[in-house]
Amino acid sequence: MDLSRAGGGSYTDNLIGTLLAIFGNLLVSISLSIQKYSHMTLAGTKDPRAFYRTKTWWSGFVFTCLGEAANFVSYAFAPLALVAPLNAVSVLTSSILGFIFLREKSKPKDFAKSYGLTFLGYILTIGGTYLFVSFGPNSHEKLQAENIVKHLVGWPVLLYLLLEIITFCLLLYFYKQRSANYLVIILLMVSLLGSATVITVKAVSGMLVLTIEGNMQLDYPIFHVLFVCMVASVVFQARFLSQACKLHDSSLIASVNYILSTFFAVVAGAVFYLEFNNEDVLHICIFVLGTAFCFLGIFLITKSRKRSKTFEPYVTMDMTNGVPVIHDKGLVVQPDFNGSFSYGALVNNDGVAPAAIPVNLEPPPVGSRSTDASHDQPDPKKDLKKD
Repeated sequence: MDLSRAGGGSYTDNLIGTLLAIFGNLLVSISLSIQKYSHMTLAGTKDPRAFYRTKTWWSGFVFTCLGEAANFVSYAFAPLALVAPLNAVSVLTSSILGFIFLREKSKPKDFAKSYGLTFLGYILTIGGTYLFVSFGPNSHEKLQAENIVKHLVGWPVLLYLLLEIITFCLLLYFYKQRSANYLVIILLMVSLLGSATVITVKAVSGMLVLTIEGNMQLDYPIFHVLFVCMVASVVFQARFLSQACKLHDSSLIASVNYILSTFFAVVAGAVFYLEFNNEDVLHICIFVLGTAFCFLGIFLITKSRKRSKTFEPYVTMDMTNGVPVIHDKGLVVQPDFNGSFSYGALVNNDGVAPAAIPVNLEPPPVGSRSTDASHDQPDPKKDLKKD
């Protein structure tokens, strides 16, 4: 970081907030990996237990809580514009974990062709993170209740909130009434809600830290108003995000949502908390450049993910036995558990012939059918002898 423009206390706060955000995002990505391992293990071993009855899943859940708590506290120390782009650490870590545990044998040329853009995304994301952390805003303010109220009644914040509400209502109208299920529209609503979330999270986290230090802030009405707004925005944000996941590809959602959410979070920090007021133009330009590198890196990382194809069966007739056979045109969604574990991506099935699943509809042999029929039909000669 640039020590020449940071005071001792503000530099320490920036460092604490940055480390907490990085640590929290690392824990969240690792916890998701552990929980995915738990689900895949249960699916492979045909274990009748539910996933929430396994120790592995609960350990991942504990890591998730610790990671989100670290992210929450980081907003009290570092500016919004510094903490929000650090969500790239979670995407980067998840991709690296998936790459490490992906057991795939390929030639060097094929490997470079398949993962060249991914490694370029790693480099851009790491370099961009260094730039925006080093040249990010260094403004710090004690988030007391009086200061937060002053920010709320300022005309820049009121204008920003008014524009945000009008834009959100227009997007919601097109989404609900016009059935505009475009990815950009849904993720714009998620990002607008996310900007309100980060504003309230920083305020609530800052007041909680001041309360722990001995300056009581919980008895002010503004704390309870912001806490309710924080919970409501998180709930609706998760709801719209889940709807986007049902309609569109998850890799595209990850990159576009990161870009839009980070952009609106940085704008919210600049308008609400005035984080860039004391920054010079050079530092702002380098900060924007580092953020742009992260945007491009995350896009390349998520673009290189393999998309799983759904099961699309088609039926053919085996001409030798006259038996209908079901073929699978796509990749297996969940690989069979064969004692090994592949995290982050499925086992490569490229070039493998489609699985043939014979249906148990084979008719009985013709000879046995004629023999049975001969026994069942009456013989007229035998009947005459009996008479």
